[in-house]
Amino acid sequence: MTPALLAITLLLGVTLCYVAVCAASPFGPCRKCNGWGFAMKTDRKGRMKRGKDCRRCQATGKRIRVGRWLYNRASRIYRAGTPD
Repeated sequence: MTPALLAITLLLGVTLCYVAVCAASPFGPCRKCNGWGFAMKTDRKGRMKRGKDCRRCQATGKRIRVGRWLYNRASRIYRAGTPD
């Protein structure tokens, strides 16, 4: 197998796996708060305590995946341009 064919096969495999993940679980953990929904901060004694709610995920801890966002956008554009 040539290196180019091997690279194409690997990229296709990774892409199909990501499509499957987006279809099975469209929401992933928020990268800013690590899925907690809020930031952690320390008090003066050094103990961890709950901070403010995460603004990026609105305190849910979940964000829509990039692949699912692209799919939703493409299907919305398609539906808007297709006559009923």
